[in-house]
Amino acid sequence: MLSRTADHLFWMARYTERAENLARLLDVTYQMSLVPHDAQTERSSWNAVLVLNSLEAPYAKRHREITAANVLHFMVRDDTHASSIYSCLRSARENAHAVRGTLTAEMWETINETWLQVSRLSIVEINQGGIAAFFDWVKQRASLLRGAMFGTMLQDEAFQFIRLGTLLERADNTARILDVKYHSLASAGQQQSQEQGEELVGANDFYHWGALLRSVSAFEVYRKVYRDAITPERVAELLILRDDLPRALHSCLHGVVTILDRVRNNRSDETLRRAGQIYASLQYGRMEDIFEMGLHAWLDDFIERVGDLGGRISKDFLVGS
Repeated sequence: MLSRTADHLFWMARYTERAENLARLLDVTYQMSLVPHDAQTERSSWNAVLVLNSLEAPYAKRHREITAANVLHFMVRDDTHASSIYSCLRSARENAHAVRGTLTAEMWETINETWLQVSRLSIVEINQGGIAAFFDWVKQRASLLRGAMFGTMLQDEAFQFIRLGTLLERADNTARILDVKYHSLASAGQQQSQEQGEELVGANDFYHWGALLRSVSAFEVYRKVYRDAITPERVAELLILRDDLPRALHSCLHGVVTILDRVRNNRSDETLRRAGQIYASLQYGRMEDIFEMGLHAWLDDFIERVGDLGGRISKDFLVGS
């Protein structure tokens, strides 16, 4: 496969996955903001969205204050930066258009129609229709594209590079959201326990940790696996070490290693070795060792290694090679 074609397919998948991940994150943050709380807590929740996506500086150039309305506009419809849902869907469509002949008709029509619909909507129209409904629509369109891909596309190298982009983006996002939300929720829980009764804190913990699980479609899975109270430690275990949860780090890296082995070339041995090292740390890792190192430090290291892996994949297979 030509490196330019692989590059477009890889980034088409990453941008589509990124748009869906943003919709999930913004949806759960919006739903949590509807629960009564103080102004500082709300500001911290919306600021976490910016921190998660490393957008504090670009946001500060556009808005003076961190409010729900400002962050939602910035992350949903702002076309001045590459990380809004609008910009991600535009970039996904541009990459898909460049390799239209490689995609099936169903895939192209799904991506193109998604972009055409979102390009016609202003932030006012999105709010009028319901911001939560818009987030559901974005998630449904991403699911529709995945269904079209698995249902109609030959599982050749083109298919593999689409899956590779999806899984790398998903692993990075799961690690980031777990890192930011775990520590913000854990800190909030400690503060509440000093000011409120245990019963109220327990109710808040259940709602907030449940919302985090819903952001990665893992709430029902958690209840099925653990069958009891939601605890921060088990949330981390589920999203890091489970190999049968699609958005867990273990599951994502298993897919990455499998794909890299299938598309390997004479320059990719080191990339496959590094991917295998990350995967081995998940396959044979224990939560006790991760917590001993420090969850934040472990996740920071994971995010850095996944970023390095993405760069090496670009060098070995894509346009930059």
